[in-house]
Amino acid sequence: MTDPPALVPLDYSRDTLAELLGPDWNDSLVRAFRWMTLARVLDGRMLALQRQGRIGFYGPATGQEAVSVGAALSIGPDDWVFPGLREQLVALARGHSLTTYMHHLFADDLDPARGRQMPCHPSAREVRYVSMSSVIGTQVSQAVGLAYALRYRKDPSVALAFFGDGASSANDFHAGANFAAVWNAPIVLCCTNNQWAISVPVERQTATATLAEKGVAYGLPGERVDGTDIVAVTNRLRAAVARARSGGGPSLLEFVVFRMTPHSSSDDPTRYQSADWMARARARDPYLRLEGLLRTLGLADDASISTWREESDASVRAAIAVAEAAPGPAPESLSTDVFAPNDGRPAPS
Repeated sequence: MTDPPALVPLDYSRDTLAELLGPDWNDSLVRAFRWMTLARVLDGRMLALQRQGRIGFYGPATGQEAVSVGAALSIGPDDWVFPGLREQLVALARGHSLTTYMHHLFADDLDPARGRQMPCHPSAREVRYVSMSSVIGTQVSQAVGLAYALRYRKDPSVALAFFGDGASSANDFHAGANFAAVWNAPIVLCCTNNQWAISVPVERQTATATLAEKGVAYGLPGERVDGTDIVAVTNRLRAAVARARSGGGPSLLEFVVFRMTPHSSSDDPTRYQSADWMARARARDPYLRLEGLLRTLGLADDASISTWREESDASVRAAIAVAEAAPGPAPESLSTDVFAPNDGRPAPS
């Protein structure tokens, strides 16, 4: 029996970090780690609640947190986010209330959608986070349409569209990438390649060596990034966002990550993943890689990490308590905000 692979460390000097992330690199890395800590606690608690029957469904993001946090650190308050399935951390790190998100997961009467949206499909108007669709890839063409509108209105905002490796073979990706380039739209196409389209490995749904190279055919630059390296993710996202904002056009970034959980709470990955998958994934765990870097730089130790985990756990438990105590939506709310009020005028013919 061979030993499992060791954790791949992040090896950056202070000077390199200042060059890649700017003068506030230390604050950025600590903030990133604290948000990733919250994400780990959130995933663990919500999967446990789903197994207990207290919520109906959950899509965890363990192993992919660096991409979401890197995005939150790379965009401004007026930029737009079109998520795939596992980008809830982008909304939370930009200011969306954890309690409001919890109301969505419990589908209660204080959920902004009153329980009418699919689980893990929240929207957050206040941070310009658009609800995802379960139809694979549709958010790509929608995001490109919004980016075109931004350009037309001379709005300096930028759109980010997130999608998985499987969506790079979907119609909307190809239409979206094509029109993004044709319109020189201010958008960054973010492919989070966790190497599984639910149970289909990436090599069985596309023959390209990388997913980044798919952008070249449509006339936009593509780049493959280590999605488990928060420094690389943030640096390349900031460059792509700056390019889009300055009129330089769209980009395609492929973030290679390892899905460290089932696809969702309805999935059993032991039926299709190889026995060594998790060992290889843990060697590239973005959370542990960042923890190691912070320790090396003297920005974290056992005491601070323990405190941050306790604070995250307390925040998640408090949000759960509030949401679980809220009543379910009243039956009559099913049509609230769906139909316009009848003001006596005849309906259009």
